Amino acid sequence: MNDERHTSPLGDFIRSHRERVSPQQAGLPAGSRRRAKGLRREEVAALCGISPTWLTWIEQGRTQSVSAATLARLADALLLSRAERDYLFNLAGQKNPDDAHLASDPEAQQALALAVGKIDGPAYVLDGLWFVPAWNAQAATLFCGWLDQPEPRHNLLHFMFLHPLAPQLVDDWPTRARRMVAEFRAEISARRDDGEVAALLDGLRRQSGDFDSLWRQQDVQSREGGERAFNHAQLGRVSYQQLTLRLANAPGLKLVMLLSA
Repeated sequence: MNDERHTSPLGDFIRSHRERVSPQQAGLPAGSRRRAKGLRREEVAALCGISPTWLTWIEQGRTQSVSAATLARLADALLLSRAERDYLFNLAGQKNPDDAHLASDPEAQQALALAVGKIDGPAYVLDGLWFVPAWNAQAATLFCGWLDQPEPRHNLLHFMFLHPLAPQLVDDWPTRARRMVAEFRAEISARRDDGEVAALLDGLRRQSGDFDSLWRQQDVQSREGGERAFNHAQLGRVSYQQLTLRLANAPGLKLVMLLSA
């Protein structure tokens, strides 16, 4: 059967890119008498540790049982760039697991640390586990008693559920706490088997009955902006519009800005 009749956007993308990779680039002998451009399907399958039939099915868009690890090996075999890898995973209907680890990119963190210092208003950076690697002076003033205190690593969830200041500072704490847990569940959905995620969740559930109760509710929400109000001991009641931006080359990092309402 001619599998070209079973075309799909994913198959078109894979075939186009395997035609661009030479055997030498893939670490394979060039051989003599090669009629096809680039790599043969059998060669790509061998590089990925799967059968040629399985690769044919992937090219046909039959990805229901394809693991993220297999797609990652395929991306490696095809020498895909960062943008191309993301596109491959999107076509396959999966999330690129590499996104979870891009939050540790030191260059990206340094760029955002410089950026927050130039923002006229409270601003801070969140990584994939909602640790806060950078913030500006206005954020330290707003979160006085937390961000201005020496800690090995500041974490927003730890603050919200374990710091005595949070229920006083955060206006309508129960609503914000519920939403925060639902947003975090959505963000770590692709990292369910990650040891760091499990350790963070285990610690929060053991130390905070509120967090444990909200986590068991299984609520999921996307991260959205909107009004964020605080009852500050020195500033009084202050209100901001929250805006969250992600770095294009490190989507695991988020820049959170609290803009004057």
